[in-house]
Amino acid sequence: MQFTSTESYVAAEDLSVAVNAAVTLQRPLLVKGEPGTGKTELARQVAQSLGMDLIEWHIKSTTRAQQGLYEYDAVSRLRDSQLGDARVHDVANYIRKGKLWQAFEAPQKVVLLIDEIDKADIEFPNDLLQELDRMEFHVYETGQTVRAAIRPVVIITSNNEKELPDAFLRRCFFHYIRFPDMETMKRIVDVHHPGIKQELLHAALTRFYEIREMDGLKKRPSTSEVLDWLKLLLAEDLSPEDLRREGKSALPRLHGALLKNEQDVQLFERLAFMARRG
Repeated sequence: MQFTSTESYVAAEDLSVAVNAAVTLQRPLLVKGEPGTGKTELARQVAQSLGMDLIEWHIKSTTRAQQGLYEYDAVSRLRDSQLGDARVHDVANYIRKGKLWQAFEAPQKVVLLIDEIDKADIEFPNDLLQELDRMEFHVYETGQTVRAAIRPVVIITSNNEKELPDAFLRRCFFHYIRFPDMETMKRIVDVHHPGIKQELLHAALTRFYEIREMDGLKKRPSTSEVLDWLKLLLAEDLSPEDLRREGKSALPRLHGALLKNEQDVQLFERLAFMARRG
């Protein structure tokens, strides 16, 4: 089974090679890139393309590695013991399986997504080293060892908010999703907005890449944002002339879809003011 682009996801050739290499090597695929470049969606498309179920583990700043394995609900057991519940005699009744456990015991090969691993504490990746390497872990409360009957395809995403430990990186196959060039972006847009007029698309993407290349931007607009912007342009039935008329220094039409903080809006306003004075 080989992963390639799907009907709803355009994967560059180097990304397809990285996915297939990670599957062949049976190593986690660590995917980095700007927010909005399709890292999370990649796991969903890999699962769909390869005919596998997807298990998603979305990481937060408070997430602990242990939660991916299992959690022991001691509070519920104490309450049940006070109520005289017979369940209390079997500790297994109070073990909550985590996402790794679910992936390990799946009856067929699955895709396990560990999304935005860099949001968690710096020790989080190290705490998962052995489990991801050996594909097994021990449940101390019950004395059992959980082993992966079929090794899952593990895809880990990171927005580069913090550096990951070297020991963790050594165990992964790494790929950085480069921002799409204009031709690739046209293919992506065609998937989401088929039939869009080429004149409007060319004018909009030209304007979009001009914005991305501007010096001083705090947050450059991403792929997901240009798709939202194009959806609004189509809804408003704007023409290519509506986009070109404003010039390179003015705020783009419906700029709230592209510019997501006040500093970037003020930058455009200053440039527009200087252009008018000139």
